[in-house]
Amino acid sequence: MPAVVRGGRRQSSNSAPKKTAKKRPPRGRAASGGVAAGKLRAVRGAGLPPGVTGAVALTVLVAGLGVTLFTGGRAEALGGAVGRAIDGRLAAVGFKLKRVHVQGASEHALPHVKAALGLTRDQPLAGMDLDALKARVEAVGWVKDAKVVRLLPDTLVVAVVERERLAVWQHQGRAVVIDADGEPIPEADPGRFADLPLVVGAGANEQAAAVLPFVRSRPRLMGRLEALIRVDERRWDLRLKDGSLIQLPAVGEDSALIQLDQLDQRARVLELGFARIDLRDPEMIAVRPRETRTVQAVAAAQVEG
Repeated sequence: MPAVVRGGRRQSSNSAPKKTAKKRPPRGRAASGGVAAGKLRAVRGAGLPPGVTGAVALTVLVAGLGVTLFTGGRAEALGGAVGRAIDGRLAAVGFKLKRVHVQGASEHALPHVKAALGLTRDQPLAGMDLDALKARVEAVGWVKDAKVVRLLPDTLVVAVVERERLAVWQHQGRAVVIDADGEPIPEADPGRFADLPLVVGAGANEQAAAVLPFVRSRPRLMGRLEALIRVDERRWDLRLKDGSLIQLPAVGEDSALIQLDQLDQRARVLELGFARIDLRDPEMIAVRPRETRTVQAVAAAQVEG
C-alpha cells in the first residue's frame, strides 16, 4: 500500500505513534516529601486547634523546602536531613518530650524499663521511632509485652505486661527467679522474693507450673513447705521446714496429695512430724515416724480408716 503524503512529508502507514515519557519528580523531592508527610501525620492526631496545626504544617513545609535547596537535590542525604530539620522545627514550637508515663510495671521492673527506653527530657517527640522503643522495652526480662504511644505535644506512654513470677529455681549452685513458662527473669534478685516457692533440680523450672497449683491449694502443707525437689527429672519430693520428706509419684500428684490430706485429718501427721511419707504407691501409704507417740497415732489412724 502506497505511503500517504501529508504536508510534503512521507509517512509509512505502519509507523507507531511515539509514547510520551512521563516526568518523574526528582528523587530528592520524593524523599523529602515522604519524611514531611510522616511528620505531619504524627502531628494531626494531637488534637490541637486548627490554627496551631496549620502553623506546624507550614513550619514542616518550609523546613522541607529549605533542606531541598541546601542539599541541591542529593537524594542520599535529603531524607535524613529533612527529618532532622523537621524534628528541630517541631521541637521549637513545643513538640518536646516532657513526660514519660510507664504503666503496668512493678517497682522491681520500672528502673529497668526506664533504662531500656534511654530517653532524655526535651527530645524531639514527633520523630521518635516507636517500634524501636517497643523492641527495647520488650528486651527487658521483666516484660512480656509492651505498647508505646505518643501523645503530642509532649508525652510518651509506655504500657507493659510483666511476666508472672512463679518460683525461685535452684540448680547447680545458682538461683534465679522463673516465670510461668519456666524461663528465668535475669533482672530479678532471688533474695528479694522469699515469698516465692523454691524448686530444686534439673528440669524443675519446666515442670513447676504443673505441680505448684496442687500444693498451693493446701494451706497447711504450703505453710510448712521449704522446697520442691525434682528427682531424676520425673517426679517430686516435698521437703518441709522441719526436715520431713513427702515423696510424690511420677503421675497423679493431686490424687497423692488428697491421700495425704485424709491421713493428716485422721492423724495430724503434719503437726506431729515424721521422717518420711511415701505416696508413690496409690494402694499403700508408707510412713516413717520420728517418735513413739507419732507411731502410735499413725497406726491408730490407719486402723480406724
